[in-house]
Amino acid sequence: MTTGTAIGGAGRVAGRARRGRAFGKLLQTEGKLAWRTPFGLGLGVVIPAFFLFIIGSVPAMRKPGPGTLTQFGAFIPVLIGMSLALIALIALPIPLVLNRDRGVLRRFATTPVAPSWLLAAQVVVNLALALMAIVIIVAGGALFFGVRLPSQPAGFVLSVLLAIAAMFAIGLLIAALCPSAAVAGAVGTVVLYPLLFFSGLWTPTADMSPFLRRLSGFTPLNAAVQAMRDAMQGTFPPARPLLVLAACAVICGALAVRYFRWE
Repeated sequence: MTTGTAIGGAGRVAGRARRGRAFGKLLQTEGKLAWRTPFGLGLGVVIPAFFLFIIGSVPAMRKPGPGTLTQFGAFIPVLIGMSLALIALIALPIPLVLNRDRGVLRRFATTPVAPSWLLAAQVVVNLALALMAIVIIVAGGALFFGVRLPSQPAGFVLSVLLAIAAMFAIGLLIAALCPSAAVAGAVGTVVLYPLLFFSGLWTPTADMSPFLRRLSGFTPLNAAVQAMRDAMQGTFPPARPLLVLAACAVICGALAVRYFRWE
């Protein structure tokens, strides 16, 4: 009995190890594909980095801004939000829908590799791109333009993680509901621009009408910008933007799981 239990336990451990190696190879393959066709890299990393150095070079952006930040320092969370939106709404859903259209996910079902592994690998690769972009934006702002690092690092990290969860959940929901890559790209673009508007990319939230200001507070990118900006000024983010991000992540994530189709 004891010997059989030990053998069974060893078999389960060996099985988990094989699955881990298989997922590692799949993740490596997806990473190579992302590097060879740098769609997400260009959208989510290069474009925000370009904006960072262009906007940071404007002298007016170095004037005092809200609280202890300069105008450019207050703009750093907006750039992070833009990066997350481009990755989550465009770079993440389109390859997933393409793989479904081409029957890749269906073929995975006939192998020991579960189709969900491919989805997980795509999420991990895009998560790596998002973290790369955030490091470039925060470090670049600090090194080249004197932007202060977040004075409340725990609050900043929590805000970033919730923002990633919320935006990726929206991207996965787009992949779940859209029947083709073209539709996914169109829907992602349609969702992208209002979210960027409410984040303050073009018009500061303070300059919006009272109605738009109230409405913007319930959008995930605006909530993310508010939370990150508070953390950069040394204040732990208030509950409201964190709850907006958490609710968006839970609701959109649940709907994505409910409606995602492998074929």
